[in-house]
Amino acid sequence: MTKTTKDGRKGMGSRTRLVHAGRTPFENHGFVNTPIYRGSTVLYPNTEELYLRRVKYTYGTHGTPTTDSLETAWSELCGAAGTILSPSGLAAIAVALLSVAKAGGHLLVTDSAYRPTRNFSNTLLKRMGVETTYYEPTIGADIASLIRPETFAVVVEAPGSQSFEMQDIPAIAAAAHARDVCVVMDNTWATPLFFPPHERGVDLAIEAGTKYLSGHSDLLLGLVSANEKYWPQLKATHDCMAACAGPEDVFLALRGLRTMELRLREAERQGLALATWLKARAEVSRVLHPALPDCPGHDIWKRDFLGSSGLFSIILKPASPKQVAALLDSLELFGLGYSWGGFESLVIPFDCSSYRTATKWAPEGPALRFSVGLENIEDLQADLERGFAAMKSA
Repeated sequence: MTKTTKDGRKGMGSRTRLVHAGRTPFENHGFVNTPIYRGSTVLYPNTEELYLRRVKYTYGTHGTPTTDSLETAWSELCGAAGTILSPSGLAAIAVALLSVAKAGGHLLVTDSAYRPTRNFSNTLLKRMGVETTYYEPTIGADIASLIRPETFAVVVEAPGSQSFEMQDIPAIAAAAHARDVCVVMDNTWATPLFFPPHERGVDLAIEAGTKYLSGHSDLLLGLVSANEKYWPQLKATHDCMAACAGPEDVFLALRGLRTMELRLREAERQGLALATWLKARAEVSRVLHPALPDCPGHDIWKRDFLGSSGLFSIILKPASPKQVAALLDSLELFGLGYSWGGFESLVIPFDCSSYRTATKWAPEGPALRFSVGLENIEDLQADLERGFAAMKSA
């Protein structure tokens, strides 16, 4: 068979690229998947090679054929100059921010960001002398008014974590780049399949591979892809930190990569079906899902995104904590868990009011976030029917 090339795959569909990107079977004795390379020490054939380090692999922390396969495939999928892997999504956030952070600098972070991003900014970056300003998520091009001479990055996340505000990423990127400010995005919800980050102006794109890339709730992994301008800084920071992903997790992520679009399309279909069903429920006040036409930010989603995932939130009509607990504790198919993107459905209650600083979170009722899995949608609806009945009884 003839091997496909990156350039040759440019005109092919995303499913084809997912199947073939990063695979080099004939460099691995013909095996379809790059095997797990587990090790630290790399031997050199002679003294000259040792001194000049002309060999491809020099030490386990600097990469293996396994990590190369995933990094190469992910860079192709994102349209990036390069990708680094880290042991978790939060570790990816840390490496990305530390690669551009400056002591005494200023960071802009959307008020709707993943909460551990806030914690990292408010603790470790603060100890470095970095001041963080949280901004209203839908600010768009007006972000320019918050950029200072010492601002080094703007952190965006679309849709917002838990609260699902949409951000105008191209407008924010244009304003930031006019002042030579880096744009860092958490793109886990959409993945590069549904939001090509670097095409939209993002400089550093973060992905929690733990979620849809894995698809099976059994690994921890983070990825950061970079454009040409920021790739050298990102690579140098990652090499200094040696924040390496485990070889087994990388292998499982490679396996998940091949079917990610099929699973993500099904998650989208399932998520929209359940969101539409919940929208019609008497117990539900609002559904926060940007792919629904009446959801705030839908126009931005329709313009910039190629699809949606199975993660969304709802606002219940006023109910007591006891009633919400009765609903959740009676569920059989929805697990109570903080991750998402796996084959199983999950739900969590949440309240952003204690940590939002630039915007006020004051919904009319309790909030729940759903991650819709691959169960039959009718069974999920029946499970929630039981939950709502329990809530009413309580």
